[in-house]
Amino acid sequence: MAEYTEKIPQHRHCRSCGKAFVGEGHFCGEECKGSAGADAKKKLRKLFLVWIVIIAATIAVLALFSAGA
Repeated sequence: MAEYTEKIPQHRHCRSCGKAFVGEGHFCGEECKGSAGADAKKKLRKLFLVWIVIIAATIAVLALFSAGA
């Protein structure tokens, strides 16, 4: 019994939406490229905020321990 396998053409998957596309690049279109840039900026902003909170908490703890000594 011979097995039939369908050949899938070479393709990539969009980094933003996951849709398969044939071509170059990492995104299927300009809309996905723009939304990925906006998402990256949001993540960077959140990361920056987390670092600020960590630094502020560290300073607060150090101030509490140095005031007690």
